Amino acid sequence: MSKIIPVILSGGSGTRLWPLSRTEYPKQYLPLVSDNTMLQETILRLDGLDNFTDPIIICNENHRFLVAEQCHQIDIKNPIILLEPIGRNTAPAIAAAALQSIKDSDDPILLVLSADHVIQDVDAFHEAISIASQHARSGKLAIFGIVPTNADTGYGYIKSLKDNKNGARKVEEFVEKPDQKNAEFYLEQGNYLWNSGMFMFQSRVLIDELTIYAPNVIMSVNNAVNNSVQDLDFIRLDKQAFEESPSYSIDYALMEKSNNIVVIPLDAKWNDIGAWPALYDIGIKDSQGNVITGDVIARDTTNTYINGNYHMIAAIGVDNLIIVDTPDATFIATQDKAQEVKSIVESLQASGRCEVKEHRKVYRPWGWYDSIESGEYFQVKKLHVKPGAKLSLQMHRRRAEHWVVVSGTAEVTNGEHTFTLKKGESTYIPLGIIHALENKANEPLDIIEVQSGTYLGEDDIVRFEDVYGRAGG
Repeated sequence: MSKIIPVILSGGSGTRLWPLSRTEYPKQYLPLVSDNTMLQETILRLDGLDNFTDPIIICNENHRFLVAEQCHQIDIKNPIILLEPIGRNTAPAIAAAALQSIKDSDDPILLVLSADHVIQDVDAFHEAISIASQHARSGKLAIFGIVPTNADTGYGYIKSLKDNKNGARKVEEFVEKPDQKNAEFYLEQGNYLWNSGMFMFQSRVLIDELTIYAPNVIMSVNNAVNNSVQDLDFIRLDKQAFEESPSYSIDYALMEKSNNIVVIPLDAKWNDIGAWPALYDIGIKDSQGNVITGDVIARDTTNTYINGNYHMIAAIGVDNLIIVDTPDATFIATQDKAQEVKSIVESLQASGRCEVKEHRKVYRPWGWYDSIESGEYFQVKKLHVKPGAKLSLQMHRRRAEHWVVVSGTAEVTNGEHTFTLKKGESTYIPLGIIHALENKANEPLDIIEVQSGTYLGEDDIVRFEDVYGRAGG
């Protein structure tokens, strides 16, 4: 029996969940609904299904180390991580996964999932996957259609025949996001389902159909896969070839045109967490209708979502709000206006603000750093280096650094000298001196780094050697 390969699309930016979700650390890599991140939840909810392999994950190259680390944390040993050199929508991404999959397997079946969905009824989801796999094995393109719970105008709809055949329905047409009147009509009819963006099909069937309906996509992506490069644990798709593909959604490229599609109704408490009110809707509410996370004191507060994992938040006499606090930005909106956070993000992007791109704490393959304080000619960071990790051998042209070990043991290269620093010990690295930092111990290493100079940006790094393949940048 053909293996089933989960394909997880993990390239989104999640701007409507700012300030928690940011370009360099978007929502799929955050623990929004449990202790696991959304990517990890997407993988873990497949536990218990037979004949499944480790996943193919398609992501932005800037997120590659996040994906690898989060797979490692849940004991996924052999994921295939495909790096998109540029965002080209879902059709090229799924095509790349299909073409990659047939390199290593004999015509596998792909289960295409998004990394940012919540599915609370896992048993119902597994049952729908079992039905979809039967239709996929018979050569169909199967799509999961969510049984609507309300007249929602935020989703595209799938119009289907009402009669089920072996748990699936024939698709009549795909319908764009409706206005309120049409959404109410669709709900009354009973044969309209929300388009979930989840699919199941044989790799060869998908490739063959894309060859018919979107030949320019399959040609460009085939070249990108054939000319891909292995980089550590990642596969880099060829940039020039991938850029030549049209930026098509899989719906536009194929699903709206093919006559070979069935839809499997899915009633599994699904949500795509598109905006903050969605997290309120699925959250566990207290007696006042509040969903509260973190260090929060709430008095006479009702129907409000408060995410306060970084500072204490005190609220009195508020109702129907979204309150999200991070170390460098706080977002407050009424529930009905929360989706307009996208306009805030656009404004931040236009003015070049760093808050839209990254958090104060920035993750790196070796650990993370937290920018504690900064001024015109100085910056103070805390560096956390994982056991066995090593920063690149590097130099700065416009700043000097002073390192103080606060816990753990550091192996330091400072110019021509290599030595060990223990808790309470320090070293000064003058401007222009080649240096490196390594944690050879089994415990984490924490360092306070004081930078001084005329320019303190992260692009003032010249790397000479790097175990993570970043030398030269």
